[in-house]
Amino acid sequence: MSRRTITAAVLLAVATVLSSGPAAAQKSGGTLRAFVFTNQPSASIHEELTVATVAPFMAVFNNLVLFDQTKPRHSIDTIVPDLAESWAWDASRTRLTFKLRQGVKWHDGKPFTAKDVQCTWQRLIGEEYFRKNPRRVWYTNLKEVTVDGEHQATFHLSKPQPALVALLASGMGPVYPCHREAKDMRLNPVGTGPFKFVEFKSNDSIKLVRNPDYWKPGRPYLDAIEWRIVSSLATRTLAFVAGEVDFTFPGDATPPVAKQIILQAPKAICELVAGNVNTNLLVNRSAAPFSDPKIRQAMMLALDRQGFNDILHEGKAVISGTMLPPPYGSWGMSPEVLNALPGYSGDLAARQREARRIMESLGYGPGKRLKVKVSTRDVQNYRDRAVILVDQLNKIHFDAELEVIESSVWFGRMVSKKYAVALNLTGAAVDDPDSMLKENYACGSENNSPTTATPRWNSFSIGSRRRPMSASARPWCGRSSAGWPRTWPTRSSSTPSATAAGNRTSKATCCSRTPSITTGGSKTCGSTDEIGARRSSSIHGAAVSPRLPPGPYRPANCAWPDASASDRVDHV
Repeated sequence: MSRRTITAAVLLAVATVLSSGPAAAQKSGGTLRAFVFTNQPSASIHEELTVATVAPFMAVFNNLVLFDQTKPRHSIDTIVPDLAESWAWDASRTRLTFKLRQGVKWHDGKPFTAKDVQCTWQRLIGEEYFRKNPRRVWYTNLKEVTVDGEHQATFHLSKPQPALVALLASGMGPVYPCHREAKDMRLNPVGTGPFKFVEFKSNDSIKLVRNPDYWKPGRPYLDAIEWRIVSSLATRTLAFVAGEVDFTFPGDATPPVAKQIILQAPKAICELVAGNVNTNLLVNRSAAPFSDPKIRQAMMLALDRQGFNDILHEGKAVISGTMLPPPYGSWGMSPEVLNALPGYSGDLAARQREARRIMESLGYGPGKRLKVKVSTRDVQNYRDRAVILVDQLNKIHFDAELEVIESSVWFGRMVSKKYAVALNLTGAAVDDPDSMLKENYACGSENNSPTTATPRWNSFSIGSRRRPMSASARPWCGRSSAGWPRTWPTRSSSTPSATAAGNRTSKATCCSRTPSITTGGSKTCGSTDEIGARRSSSIHGAAVSPRLPPGPYRPANCAWPDASASDRVDHV
């Protein structure tokens, strides 16, 4: 997520570079070099939660529709055609018909047809095809997809869902080939996109090559994209400074790291960008003693969100609720509403005193601390935040220690509830309640690991929107996850605590060798879409990024301003 406090000097430096280059000076050839921060569980975008899969493999695919990559802020109004030439709702707003492009081929030479569209979404709403299906809940209202001809398909909904087109335009909405099995897509994905899959070496690298038969004439400009899988942030940063890669992965360069990059590589272009990511305190309510809501309430009161901000982002982040706040998002709460919520309002010292009082009323104290392991993913952005969380819990009579979980099994552990307390980072593919709230808070969602939902909540979050919300209704979306009364769920408990670890529009920096372009929320640089690939929209605030920091987070993106990449820009 993100807010208002953007470093003006950084933005000015990028703007200068942006205005200095000819927009159409594109050259063909070359290889884009990039890092990704963790090993991918598989290559199947539809089966994985992590952007570590979306970032490298989105270039293999096309969507039906896509957010306009040249617009500074994504919305329903900025969606453009991709595999669909046009689309239209019927009068009831429950049937959405797509007219599809003709002459498009899959990478194995087979023709793309409406049957592929039908197969993709029938499989997504089904139970058997995908091994994992974390975004099935997006399509709760989808009854079926029918084929109206070889190049026309219709989505049939049980009730109106205005945000459906936005969900389809995200990086999580690729069309899969009907003639390929799910296991093939996990290991050897076949798409219609600008790049073909070559190889995926676990914990080493991912290689893609130019699709010579791509349906957009003359595109892509690049010959290849090579992703190296490197878990060490220090190694990735040093490699960028040494010119071994063309841009930093969004979220890598927090403001302190960005300062060091600029000192060592003064020609790098760095810019703060909006990141649509929350940090969550997860509490397993079925594990004693955390079944007691008083303990969860004490944990919520102990949180020092500004402490996260100061340590991780040098104070450049701004605390917010679950939804991306204005001016970068359309649904977030205003500071006035946020600051009136339990856990956000009042003095931190007073909240922590109340937290200790609650713990003491339950029998805990300096001589009897509550021992617990705080689990988190083996990714530095997670570990850094979890260390801060451990320290804050220990101030209220906890004896907490860090438990680091291997990245490829992290989400499986969360879904199976193999934790007592955990810290997770949650990114939203689309700045819309139908993405953030349904995926992370609704009953039945694989990504709602604490299973925090009630029938009342489900009736609100699953398909209750029959038309676009008015401005006066939108504050509901922010309030619902940040501190409603006990009948409303929160991320960690049914008390008014929720997305505990920070809910902060944080800031970090991306560095790359290309001029910056705009992404969902603000500008970023070195996006793979810009240089011949494709990117997801609005994930982590940048073109390609992971599920990161304390709430509203602002990664800084950095790029190298040389011709090796910037002259090969390809808006796919």
